[in-house]
Amino acid sequence: MKTSLLLCAVSAVLLAGIGHAQTTAADQNSAQATDKKEVTAPKRKISRKSDVAVGEGPYAVVFDGVNLWTSNYLEGTVTKLNPANNQLLATYKVGYQPIGMVYDGANMWITDNSTNTIAKMRASDGKVVATFSVGTRPWWPAFDGAAVWVPNWGSNTVTKLRASDGAILGTFPVGTCPFAAVFDGQNIWVSNARSNNVTKLRASDGQVLGTFPTGHAPQGMAFDGANLWIANKGDGSVTKMRTSDGVILATFHPVSDPFAVTFDGENIWVSCTAYVSKLRPRDGKELFNFNIGGGSTTGIASDGINVWMADYNHSGLFRFPRGMEAPVVSPAVTSLPQISVNQFSREIR
Repeated sequence: MKTSLLLCAVSAVLLAGIGHAQTTAADQNSAQATDKKEVTAPKRKISRKSDVAVGEGPYAVVFDGVNLWTSNYLEGTVTKLNPANNQLLATYKVGYQPIGMVYDGANMWITDNSTNTIAKMRASDGKVVATFSVGTRPWWPAFDGAAVWVPNWGSNTVTKLRASDGAILGTFPVGTCPFAAVFDGQNIWVSNARSNNVTKLRASDGQVLGTFPTGHAPQGMAFDGANLWIANKGDGSVTKMRTSDGVILATFHPVSDPFAVTFDGENIWVSCTAYVSKLRPRDGKELFNFNIGGGSTTGIASDGINVWMADYNHSGLFRFPRGMEAPVVSPAVTSLPQISVNQFSREIR
């Protein structure tokens, strides 16, 4: 146990890749498949500069129903953006190294893995209402409608906090080096990057309902209404898992090194180091991929019209229309200096 905790703590600051999941219904046909399939996508190399500049080292990307938010790891801030016109609305100071974020309907919850805390920030004006201690190296949280769940990479646990006042309702053991949490409407799923599996917990009481194998080094996840999509950075695959029983329905191989996943209401989008890949949920067919050219992608989220992806190296966001199946070149907006992602992240191999 001590050895695994030490491995987690040492490698936590070197890991990148997070995203945002939306819980809307997907193609119901996808839930009927029971056979495992392997699908490899073709490569297509196209590049452009990001569409809008944000803070330095953007990591998580979250849509609150009106505005888009990024956590800016390298400057200790979050950016609030109007996605309709790319207008930067505000930049708020929060902690030292903000990483993961989730929205509870009124507040943004932002983890800081340098201080082992999560901040509750009022979305209307950016005021930090309170900061709460959690486990060691908290990462990508989830909201279940009443509570916030925080995976603690260095503690091999997930912390459940009541959203109304931040009271800790429980701390539950999961796998080795938990990275991300997702809510499927009833249960919480946690990706365990070092034990190569996901843990399913009952949201009402934290009871572990099962642990299911994935690919190597699972990180970001998304729920499509029936299935869980898991980015396995260590072996370059994306797992499609049925949430009712944890059965793997298929394994897909997008362009390269998947980091984070989001569901746009129709299709699955994956940030893959220097690429973005769009997959059809029914069969995993790649509908679109795009090389951002020299950057390093991290968080990804949909606002219902566009999909937004963070470029950590160049401190910018890329915007892709949901229906996009051919490249659209936008004029460069960002001119911030390049920051090597090697200062922050490496692959888990």
